[in-house]
Amino acid sequence: MTETQDQDLTVGRVADLVGVSIRTLHHWDAIGLVRPGGRSWSGYRLYDADDVARIHRVLVYRELGLALAQIGEILDDPSVDPREHLQRQRTLLQERIRRLERTARAVDEMIERTNMNDSTGSATGLSPEEQARIFGTDWDPAYQDEAHERWGGTDAWARSAERTRTWSAAQWQQVKDETDAVEEALAEAFGRGLAPGGQEANALAEQHRATIERHYDCTHSMHVVLARMYTEDPRFAAHYDRQADGLALWLRRVIEENARAHGVDPENATWQ
Repeated sequence: MTETQDQDLTVGRVADLVGVSIRTLHHWDAIGLVRPGGRSWSGYRLYDADDVARIHRVLVYRELGLALAQIGEILDDPSVDPREHLQRQRTLLQERIRRLERTARAVDEMIERTNMNDSTGSATGLSPEEQARIFGTDWDPAYQDEAHERWGGTDAWARSAERTRTWSAAQWQQVKDETDAVEEALAEAFGRGLAPGGQEANALAEQHRATIERHYDCTHSMHVVLARMYTEDPRFAAHYDRQADGLALWLRRVIEENARAHGVDPENATWQ
């Protein structure tokens, strides 16, 4: 019999068991994410086995990059079957493991090859073969030339070029993996009918904007301008709609409503 089955545990003991700080557990309690169900005779909050199991589920979803508000909604959804819930966690973890393994292989390559960025002459610092491996076989190096023609004279392009100039293949892979994780979360939310404009949808829009800000500072107005391309450029639309039919239009609306919540009129948004 485990310790949590024998007795209820104090916040300090639980923090030691699960590997998070006491401050984190107090925060999760305050926002209603994990609230200990018991109390000691002196009034201290105590965690039982179910509480600890919920903490472990939170840690899994947090590792997958989900926001705490989104994790809480998933865990508290009465329509979710526990077995289906655990299977979904396992599937997501397997995909993350595969991505991390690809990243590890890229790191191994970088250990063997130094100064790659200076020798390839590529705008991304990657060879065509590496671009195909990281970005997918449908990646066309001509996209870089097209992007340069469209935005090459902007401050955003200059900042992106400076920020990514020394990125290794492993760093590019990490950014790609983070972007993929956000897009998977968007597709999942779209699939369960999440409406644009709510707290969770706005949080997802912010996660999406954060992936862009790995390259350059992206205001909410700029985010809206980019979102227009997701429906107006067939290539962007196809990219998102391959994940879920209609995702591109839904994402545009999610971004527009999030921008509206930050004081931006989507109809008049500009690249600033």
